[in-house]
Amino acid sequence: MKTVFNEYEIDDDLARVDFCRVHDWLSHTYWTPGIELWKVKQAAEHSTLVAGVYKGSAQVAYARIVSDTIRFAYLADVYVDDAHRGRGIAQALVGFLQDHPLLELIPHITLKTLDAQPLYAKLGFEPLGDPEKWMRWKRDPEAC
Repeated sequence: MKTVFNEYEIDDDLARVDFCRVHDWLSHTYWTPGIELWKVKQAAEHSTLVAGVYKGSAQVAYARIVSDTIRFAYLADVYVDDAHRGRGIAQALVGFLQDHPLLELIPHITLKTLDAQPLYAKLGFEPLGDPEKWMRWKRDPEAC
């Protein structure tokens, strides 16, 4: 599936993803500092949906969804290149994923963010109403 947003194209074709560029972005984030290229590729390959934003042939943004396509979906690795921020690209990219046919049966999408709550609130995301019901298991207590 593809769509156009201003001078950008949003595309869910995994074969089009520039993994070297995505790796460079993600390896400098707070959520995956120093992540290895093979892990970025494997995460994408095992995700339900991966989307990139392109200006011409250059990739300028990336995001992915992990889901069973019925009951749950988790939004991960939303990233917009510094030179293209402030143009609504993240909103358009997340909106593209929210409206994707693969996720039409999903009752809600979750995500975790340190600092982008205002962005996601514009797209209908809200804090969990029952965070005390959510639990997690951590293989490494020191991990992010």
